[in-house]
Amino acid sequence: GVLERSREQQLRQTCEAVVLGVLHPRTAITLVLQVLSDAGSLLSCCLNAACMALLDAGLPLCSLFCGVTCALGPDGTITLDPTTRQEQVSAGRGAPVCPPGPPDHLAPQEARAVLTFAIDSRERKVLMSTTKGSCSVEEMQQCLAAAQRAADTVFQFYRDSLRRRYSKS
Repeated sequence: GVLERSREQQLRQTCEAVVLGVLHPRTAITLVLQVLSDAGSLLSCCLNAACMALLDAGLPLCSLFCGVTCALGPDGTITLDPTTRQEQVSAGRGAPVCPPGPPDHLAPQEARAVLTFAIDSRERKVLMSTTKGSCSVEEMQQCLAAAQRAADTVFQFYRDSLRRRYSKS
């Protein structure tokens, strides 16, 4: 559907921003990401999987990138890597929109906004961002700062994963 096409375009543009395609003219790169389940933060998960796939393929990149999703709660709290339930954006001042499924023991949570950032590894610059819901400029900057701090953890995970994969043990 439209949401999947939008996600695909965001992934494509982010990958094109870091792949050094000029080194391999007339070469097509196909990246296939299959969603087996969605527990939340799907776009950031896809961004991280895409970066790891490009690394594993040995493609020349100008930098790495990672995806980080933030949910902004009604009281201004920032939740990193929100679940599907935490990502549900309130449809207004009424009851929160909850996904179908078995009832939770916790009260349904709502977010005023869900922001996803693709952040580059060299200067922690934003390569891509998307927002669902509304927030102030200050809140967006707070979410971005939190995402940039969280990116350090993701990049460390990349290093650890590659070290394990290519170690001689």
